[in-house]
Amino acid sequence: MTKDSFDTLMPHLFRHEGGFADHPRDPGGATKYGITRATLSSWRGRPVSRTDVRRLTQAEAAAIYRARYWAVVKADALPAGVDYCVFDAAVNSGPSRAAKWLQATVRVTQDGVIGPKTLAAVKAADPGRVVEDLCDIRLAFLRGLSTWSVFGRGWERRVEAVRAHALTMVDKTMVDKTMVDKTMIAGTIAAGGPAQARPPAEAKPDGRIWSVLAAFLRALLTGGRR
Repeated sequence: MTKDSFDTLMPHLFRHEGGFADHPRDPGGATKYGITRATLSSWRGRPVSRTDVRRLTQAEAAAIYRARYWAVVKADALPAGVDYCVFDAAVNSGPSRAAKWLQATVRVTQDGVIGPKTLAAVKAADPGRVVEDLCDIRLAFLRGLSTWSVFGRGWERRVEAVRAHALTMVDKTMVDKTMVDKTMIAGTIAAGGPAQARPPAEAKPDGRIWSVLAAFLRALLTGGRR
């Protein structure tokens, strides 16, 4: 996760959600940028019309997504890549369900609320594996829906695109971390490193020991005579 992950990821989300649509088989009815009429009504605190949905701006849609989805699944606290997977799943299938999928991948109680225990388990897990498992769980759920025959091909393309980009984010984070670690090590070496890390100086023989040893050998060879 990075400070500007949300803004960086929104173009990907908008590309998947598309513009205005009102498919007769879509239970959400009229939508734009993935925002349904019901969601927009809730956001504005009043009933909205189909025309209101059509006139929705990207800026308002992004504000809704940040407050009602990104913040709810604690995406700012999730690792890069995992944040995108959970966020996109929340938009597509609801924040509670996305949270349960994440909890299933890290084997904690699936209560649909991402709290300290879930975050700790995610932090301890391999982010690449979390991405893979979450996308697999999500696809299995979507395949079980009655509308899979209508929307399934698009859903599958979307999940696989999210998987691929999320794994790229994970890899980039690992590379960045490696570079930071190497820079820190190089800096430590250049500065002489901590005292305990320096190689021990070569041991020098103690002159007094050699004097005693020489006297002993001399006495042994001369029988004690000088």
